[in-house]
Amino acid sequence: MNSSTDPAPAREAEFRDILAHLLAGQDLSPAMAGAAFGQIMDGAVGEIPLAAFLTALHIRGESVTELHAAVRAMRARMLAVPDMPAGAMDVCGTGGDGLGTLNVSTAVAFVLAALGVPVVKHGNRALSSRSGATDVLLELGVPLPVENGQIRAMMARHCVTFLAATSHHPAMRHVGAVRRGLGFRTIFNLVGPLCNPAGVTRQLVGVFSPTWLEVMARTLREAGSERVWAVSGECGGGRFIDEVTLAGPTHACVLEGGEIFSLALDPAATGLTPAPISAIAGGTPAHNARALRELAEGAAGAYRDTVLLNAAVALHVAGRGDTIIRGGGIDYAALRGNIAIAAEVLDRGAVLAVLEAVRKFRADEPNRVTG
Repeated sequence: MNSSTDPAPAREAEFRDILAHLLAGQDLSPAMAGAAFGQIMDGAVGEIPLAAFLTALHIRGESVTELHAAVRAMRARMLAVPDMPAGAMDVCGTGGDGLGTLNVSTAVAFVLAALGVPVVKHGNRALSSRSGATDVLLELGVPLPVENGQIRAMMARHCVTFLAATSHHPAMRHVGAVRRGLGFRTIFNLVGPLCNPAGVTRQLVGVFSPTWLEVMARTLREAGSERVWAVSGECGGGRFIDEVTLAGPTHACVLEGGEIFSLALDPAATGLTPAPISAIAGGTPAHNARALRELAEGAAGAYRDTVLLNAAVALHVAGRGDTIIRGGGIDYAALRGNIAIAAEVLDRGAVLAVLEAVRKFRADEPNRVTG
């Protein structure tokens, strides 16, 4: 093709200019950020310039403008999942905290389903950690349906469905190899939880740093969310985890009633035993899957307590259980009530029943994940 009619050289030159701007330590304009992420999502950027771009963003620190541009580009190309139940919610984290813990939000999804809360759990394979939600679910033999009819059927039968990000965000295939190669969190850790293909309006989202909590809540409000808790838990030594934690105070930015406000949750007031983050250290997908199954079978300890605490907050986000906010702060009596509700379904085997039921869903078809 004649270069005068081929748009590729012009796009390559445009991306080089954007990259040079970024390497100079400058924020990208909305137009530049939109062009850059559009090219990335279309597969028009080679692995070397893409790695340079993501590394430069990571070192300089991503801007709100750049995050919004990435979210718009990803949402424009995602395969949407329509017709989920009203009030369906997601529980997920950004990853990227570098702590390698057991899978908390995946376990919470099973607890919520056992309580009749519809959950559309959006997750991915491990890219900046050892075991992502998709890795653990595959290890457990839980299907991750791709076709919308099967997704709706799983939800109707079990009150939960699991969406593998690679199956619903085909554009992400253009960045997966580079993200795995880099091995550290990138802007796409932030983008993923902001792009649930089912368009849920209620979400408990964990974030690797409290710096991003308000940005996440505001971005989800702009996208039409009605109730969001964006949380980041202190683990000591300047580290944060993308969950509500027993290791220290959890910072939360809350979207409720159209308003956004901040609060903090003290683990010592929850009735649960505070525990260091090392108490929920994870490992390979097989290790984490085994821990999740043992939890469903009744195992006690810090993992169970962390799951109960996150499930208690998620019940509030879902509009179930007790409202845990009073006077702009945490109502710890109400929170303890929600913890008891979550503990009861674990203790009577309802969570294990959901796990076993979803494992058998469409067992005649292979469990496949695209990408």
